[in-house]
Amino acid sequence: MCIAYGLCGFAMALQDAQSNAFIASIPRNASMNMGILHAVYGLGAFSSPLVATQFAQRPRWSFHFLVSLGISVFNTVILVAVFKLKRQDHFIPEETASNATTEVISENKYKQIMSQKLVHYLAAFILVYVGTEVTIGGWIVTYLIEVRGGGPSSGYVSSGFFGGLTLGRVLLLWVNKKIGEKRVIYIYSVLAIALELVVWLVPNLIGNAVAVSIVGMLLGPFYPICMNVASSLLPQSILAGSIGWIAGFGQAGSAVFPFMTGAMASKHGVKVLQPLIVAMLGLQIVLWALLTRSRPSRAQ
Repeated sequence: MCIAYGLCGFAMALQDAQSNAFIASIPRNASMNMGILHAVYGLGAFSSPLVATQFAQRPRWSFHFLVSLGISVFNTVILVAVFKLKRQDHFIPEETASNATTEVISENKYKQIMSQKLVHYLAAFILVYVGTEVTIGGWIVTYLIEVRGGGPSSGYVSSGFFGGLTLGRVLLLWVNKKIGEKRVIYIYSVLAIALELVVWLVPNLIGNAVAVSIVGMLLGPFYPICMNVASSLLPQSILAGSIGWIAGFGQAGSAVFPFMTGAMASKHGVKVLQPLIVAMLGLQIVLWALLTRSRPSRAQ
């Protein structure tokens, strides 16, 4: 099972990187396109706990893997039907892609990507963001059951979080544009920390569930905004590779931070979840400040 999940994670990371790079290269409506892409991701994450909670209450709970199999087959058919195994430049010619430049491109793109300090700041930010998102979505149910005395229906709170994530990536687009994508991250982060403090300090199950859903809405725009920043600042010649590295590195956060939370919870109890989330949100603010003060280097 560990090997199978490892292969699934590898394949999903490839799709994540490729889809982000493809959308970032579309020359029009970048913010809207990226928001819709990640809203669809949030929709899938929203439905997953609903399905898992239903199967968890049945004797043959392992049948929920059939749902994942069906979605995977459907996804593969759609990808083949739409893209017909053709390369990205067939759909988005390089000369019409956003941020097109006339720079001389060296053969070693990996060296160019790794020489960009901005790429590493973006990757670190996404690492912490994805870790925070997956930790909340995965551990909040256990927290509500063990700390707040919730029942089996607490599983729906995870869906509430990802539902908020989905809505935030679409409904807050106008707020992001009005305030500015770089500035709005600070506002959302402070509000999310305030709500996590409510979940931590206020022993009310319903209030905690509502707060978690709003946190999901506030965190929703983070990933698409980060990708928009990458596509607007990085040279077009290394954009696809850079976004691949950023997205791939970020996926590690979905393994590292939940594992770290589980290790600490096994020793100190699941009550450590909220202090950890607050700390991770604070770390995101620091990384975003470093990121917005960085400028891309000229590709060599």
